[in-house]
Amino acid sequence: MRSALLRRTTAALLASAALALTFAPAEAKTLRWARVGDALTLDPHSANEGPTSTLLHHIYETLVTRANDGSLQPGLATEWSIDPLDPTVWVFKLREGVKFHDGAAMTAEDVVASLERVRKETSDFKGLHTEVVSAEAVGDYTVRVKMSGPSPLYVQNLTNFFIMDKGWIATHGVEMPQDRKNAEEKYTVRNANGTGPYKVVSRDPEVRTVLQYFDGHWDTKPEVTEIVYTPIKEAATRVAALLSGEVDFVQDVPVQDISRLQSTAGVAVTTGPENRSIFFGYDQGSDKLRSANTPDNPFKKPQVREALHLAMDRDAIMKVVMRGQSLPAGVAMPPFVNGWSPELDAYPKPDYDKAKALLAEAGYPEGFSVDLNCPNDRYLNDEAICQAYVGMLGRIGIKANLVSQSRTLHFPLIQKFETDFYMLGWGVPTFDSAYVFDFLIHSPEGARGGWNATKYLNPEVDAMIKSLATEIDNNARNATIAKIWDQVQKDRVLLPVHNQLLAYATRDNISIEVHPENQPKLTTVKFK
Repeated sequence: MRSALLRRTTAALLASAALALTFAPAEAKTLRWARVGDALTLDPHSANEGPTSTLLHHIYETLVTRANDGSLQPGLATEWSIDPLDPTVWVFKLREGVKFHDGAAMTAEDVVASLERVRKETSDFKGLHTEVVSAEAVGDYTVRVKMSGPSPLYVQNLTNFFIMDKGWIATHGVEMPQDRKNAEEKYTVRNANGTGPYKVVSRDPEVRTVLQYFDGHWDTKPEVTEIVYTPIKEAATRVAALLSGEVDFVQDVPVQDISRLQSTAGVAVTTGPENRSIFFGYDQGSDKLRSANTPDNPFKKPQVREALHLAMDRDAIMKVVMRGQSLPAGVAMPPFVNGWSPELDAYPKPDYDKAKALLAEAGYPEGFSVDLNCPNDRYLNDEAICQAYVGMLGRIGIKANLVSQSRTLHFPLIQKFETDFYMLGWGVPTFDSAYVFDFLIHSPEGARGGWNATKYLNPEVDAMIKSLATEIDNNARNATIAKIWDQVQKDRVLLPVHNQLLAYATRDNISIEVHPENQPKLTTVKFK
């Protein structure tokens, strides 16, 4: 119903904007924020997904935060260090005087309870805590976290580790995070009790969420005291809503509208690179695919995987589909990440004749057909990228049947390993390759491999990935990272497309800085 209403109003909004750019008056302390999709849930440990974490960062808080330059900053922890007497223990000193939205004081017991919860089976963030053995509260404001071995980079994993109230968890029986991939309903899906600067006033999923400033927050009061968050899937409607004054901030600016908005009076456009790669994955582990018209699995054959890479014209996607707003890539990590190099990021030019020859060599001279799962409301021009690649694959005889759907349906297919061929984007909040390896490359085992829908299995690579968590020699660790990437690239585990570039559009009396994690902090917004 909402989608139909948006379609009906698009034409009127665009006509109004074309006549004159006149902004409706807004309260100086209210920010009306629109982006392509809503948070999938309010459960802070359920969905490791960008828009979800972005909204939750305003409601819940983490021990440490990351500034726009990538540096770690104090959050709910004011100090952190490795115990000088035991290199396997991290010590966190907590901020005093912090309160949850229901008035309860935050203590070390809440951090311990949150750490226990985030490591549960249904947590989508458990891969960030693979080496944690236990946690202990020492008084009200100190937490000691015992690791399986020296883990010098563990603190880098905590920028999306949200702290919950132990008593609130027990009262509502939510000791286990929501099982998002199986569409579980529980209290935390629509209710929240964080320590963040804003509390939830109303929540209508996929329609509207209203947050108001929490008077008991420990930090300086921000200029924005109310946030009205509206997901608007249709690109034209998002832009029209900004131009008509119905919203103040559009986070996901369609690439085709950037130039026009930059020259529109009353609008400010801010751009910057995002710490996120877009790529395709394919099931190379199963003996037979669900959707292919073959009795076997073509993706198991290296010639086919190489053909898939040679069929992709990344430069054409950048120029035509993305209007120049992307950085073509040959490796599934952006330059922000430790382990990236120009050599790894080199990509082959399309060679359709060679790709056809490789398919024939693999036993598919006439090609084959397979379903390609793609989101249509998550990444910049995601469906258009998939459509372009479908055409490229057709040139070598592969008929990719595009199955495009909302990320609410798309992501569970990946997490449940129920897709043959799919698009995915991956940000790296730790700024380190281990995050990519733990979630996407390691075989599904314990807390690792939760997004490894390629079903890639290499015991030697698994062992190297595990070693990264407790390697204290940085040179040796980086050498291992390079060795893992070398093997991943040789095996063509993932098919990189590009790294995203971001554009935020606001009314010109509002200043919002582009964040490399695409997690704008509305507490920092300034009204001019």
